[in-house]
Amino acid sequence: MEKRVERKRALKPRKRGWGATMFRRYLSTLNSHIYFRKIYAPGRERMPADGTPTVLVSNHQNCLIDPLALVFLLSDRKPRFLARASVFKNPILNKVIRGLGALPTYRAKFDGIKGVAKNKGTLEEVAKSLAHGETVVLYPEGQHQNKRWLGPFSQAYLKMAFGAAEEEGFQREVYVMPTANHYSHYRLPREEMMILFGEPVALSPYYEEFKESPREVMNKVNDIVRGQIEKMMLNVEDLDHYKEIDFLRYGSFGVEFARSLGLNPNYLPDKLQSDKELVGRLKSATESNPEAMEKIFEKTHKVLKGMRKLGLRDWLFDKPRTVARGVLLAIAMLLMLPIFAAAIAISWPVFVLPLVVNRTLIKDRQFHGSINLASMLLVTYPLCGLLPVIVMLCSANWWGALSYFVAFPLSIIFSTNYMRWAKKLLGYARFVCAPRKKIEEVRRQRNKLYGELREII
Repeated sequence: MEKRVERKRALKPRKRGWGATMFRRYLSTLNSHIYFRKIYAPGRERMPADGTPTVLVSNHQNCLIDPLALVFLLSDRKPRFLARASVFKNPILNKVIRGLGALPTYRAKFDGIKGVAKNKGTLEEVAKSLAHGETVVLYPEGQHQNKRWLGPFSQAYLKMAFGAAEEEGFQREVYVMPTANHYSHYRLPREEMMILFGEPVALSPYYEEFKESPREVMNKVNDIVRGQIEKMMLNVEDLDHYKEIDFLRYGSFGVEFARSLGLNPNYLPDKLQSDKELVGRLKSATESNPEAMEKIFEKTHKVLKGMRKLGLRDWLFDKPRTVARGVLLAIAMLLMLPIFAAAIAISWPVFVLPLVVNRTLIKDRQFHGSINLASMLLVTYPLCGLLPVIVMLCSANWWGALSYFVAFPLSIIFSTNYMRWAKKLLGYARFVCAPRKKIEEVRRQRNKLYGELREII
């Protein structure tokens, strides 16, 4: 391998100002401890050090939340990321996300041919960031997906990466860092998320070959990068049976399958590993015996349809559901009702505002999570969580300010949990009140389906 020669006067990464750093920490704290219940980052230590030009690429499944999670996680640097140009139309949001490192990207589909010409400024800023040894976050799929699968990759990220190396006379190392994101749920708050870091791909071994055959080299590197991302994420390629596969991995069968592998279905890294194995086995079974698996998916669809018609979830069929147990659960909820009333009295805008916006203005459901997060970070938490504290401090009500400062985030967490418990209680009531014949018919079909699946996979 040819010896690498570092550029003698490499530009240093640019740092944030004090105000921007504090604002970012505020957003990161709310994101990591209030909006999400838990965030995992396996392999984070493999990230190239700040000061090394790095193009970080990932699958894209949750709109603005995907890049923001990386920006908050990479606290040792000032990463840049591209976002759809329409997001920048709002003047307040424009200033905020630019401050977080966002750059607008224009596409003919949304912005017309004239709009695409504006990408020149964005590309120049990307090149400048890499010249400073900074990190640029890109999503090669070009748009977010609405399912857990990996779309085709554009190789624009490699043009940028090799272009940065070329600007340095191919004397400076440039890395491509594959990552993958995964969520326990895309749109709901108080869920878990995970960002997995792969092995960084150094481009210097390809420099000489790139000079002669750039297209072939980019194809080769793209296969390596995409292959890493595909292995890290849950990639359900069978989109024709996506709903059925999702039902199997989310429900009791998926929980049982995880435990059969010695994995904890309530621990997101274990659940991802289990789901990948389950999806892989279903894929292998479909390839080896497509007719049998088609019948399995038909039966799965029938069971799913039967449950939806009764308004029930799969977990309700796991254990005997009696009226007495339902009454005990209802009493427990009733006893906690005063606490919920006090909590929701101060935190209700956190839940109502994004609900109204999503239902009236947002058609793409994959944007709902981003609206939930953005409204909490920029509107409801500052107005309902911080402003009252400031008012109390101005009136010298120190204990009141401290109590409210602690109570407000706890009220969000408790209210979210209580509403989930209430939803489960409602499901429990539906199960107890549903016609026994229909319940037993769905149970029989479900048990037969799961038995056949155990034999196949």
